[in-house]
Amino acid sequence: MRINRLSRLFFGLGLLVSLPAAAFAQDAQSRLTGLQLSGDEPIQIESDRLEVREGENVAVFSGNVSVVQGQTLLKSGKMTVYYVNDGGSAATGSANIDRLEVDGNVYLKSETQVATGDRGTFDMKTEVLELSGKEVVLSEGENVIVGCKLTVQMKSGLAKLDGCKGGNSAGRVKMLLTPGSQNKR
Repeated sequence: MRINRLSRLFFGLGLLVSLPAAAFAQDAQSRLTGLQLSGDEPIQIESDRLEVREGENVAVFSGNVSVVQGQTLLKSGKMTVYYVNDGGSAATGSANIDRLEVDGNVYLKSETQVATGDRGTFDMKTEVLELSGKEVVLSEGENVIVGCKLTVQMKSGLAKLDGCKGGNSAGRVKMLLTPGSQNKR
């Protein structure tokens, strides 16, 4: 896979946790600041299995998938990479990425932030990232935001977290902010 395409994806995943807590709590001293990623660092992908379906322009990494770039780590049970049909090869990584889907205990960690969910998608053309599941959790230190579907539009920087359906707090997004937590780092 082309490093610059995966770097762009990782940058997009990094924006996952860039929701400013100050927008939700007027007096909050701390905020979730976003993952710090470097587009020029190499990306290492490991999995138990890799299946390339050249005719379908698809590569499927399955079993204990781990993607590392610098201090950023993405883990999932499965990662499917869909390539643009532009004459490149999915087998050699020379094709451009159309979209990426991750499933099964999605975990994204940077130096100070963690995001988890059941599944995630990133569309390279529209630059829209979605992380969803029974519970999507974004955290930085003691600050935590919980919902069920996070949508981030990379071009505009707009992020939206939807609440969960059902349960005692149906449809509500939950946030816990700890005063002074940013100064503890």
